[in-house]
Amino acid sequence: MPFILKKYSAIKDKKIQIFLIHYLNYNPKVAQRLIGKGRVFRSDMSAFNPSDIIDCDEIFIGVFEGQSRGLKPLLEFKDFAIFDKPTNLMVHPISKNTPYSLLDEIRFHFGEDANLIHRIDAETSGLVIVGKNKRSEVELKEMFQDKKYHKSYLAIARGKIEKELRIDKNIDKEGLLIGVKMKVCEKNEGGKESITIIKPIKYNKEKDLTLVEAIPLTGRQHQIRVHLHSINHTILGDPIYGIDDVNAENYLNKTLSSDDRFTLSGSFRLWLHANYLEFSYKNISYKICSKNQEIIDEFF
Repeated sequence: MPFILKKYSAIKDKKIQIFLIHYLNYNPKVAQRLIGKGRVFRSDMSAFNPSDIIDCDEIFIGVFEGQSRGLKPLLEFKDFAIFDKPTNLMVHPISKNTPYSLLDEIRFHFGEDANLIHRIDAETSGLVIVGKNKRSEVELKEMFQDKKYHKSYLAIARGKIEKELRIDKNIDKEGLLIGVKMKVCEKNEGGKESITIIKPIKYNKEKDLTLVEAIPLTGRQHQIRVHLHSINHTILGDPIYGIDDVNAENYLNKTLSSDDRFTLSGSFRLWLHANYLEFSYKNISYKICSKNQEIIDEFF
């Protein structure tokens, strides 16, 4: 998402936060956030502090303006929309230098008030809900926080899984070389309660791969990935779990070549797909299934 500097004529001796609210019509919370994040600048590009008085004739405000690369919502309703995110796309920029993320498309299609309701990993493809206005964002986020929804994933797991499994293992940060990496631990060793249901769908004997439906009953970071890895059924193409820490770190630092990733993980992408969402909003039930069948067509 490009970081754009917008220029405004300023009024000297006005407090910067008051100027944004009363003269540029920013919402007080938005004005406070922009200044707090260092996105309001003088002509010399020094950032204003919240208590600063304007001492220049012009100010600049750094804003994110969404730009489209052609991705359109799968479904659109009055208050929200559903995107079917491709793999290797971050849902949210991690810095002002992030060139493109799903939030670009969200803001491009629906404006500044639109926002993500939940997140999935950049590597994971599939369904993401977007609130089109602040009110729907709050209501839908509360739904997710209260776990008033059902969602399931498709994954391609290494090895043969013959029967339905319930993986009930706590998850905690690994705390070693890779900051984002998680681990399973015994319940008396801490971590957060984590439960995943794994249902085998089809087995590819030639490639020794099983297509599974994964249903997370809790929502922990990397939950499906680390749970399947913990029972020796690592997801095909996982660049963090199932390979050594040095190469996983190289992947995260973008110094691992595509060929090396393929050799280490078995694929150029992580084969995990958010496939199904079911929830109620304003007394209407929604049951939404992804139309992206790549995860099935590729191997099954």
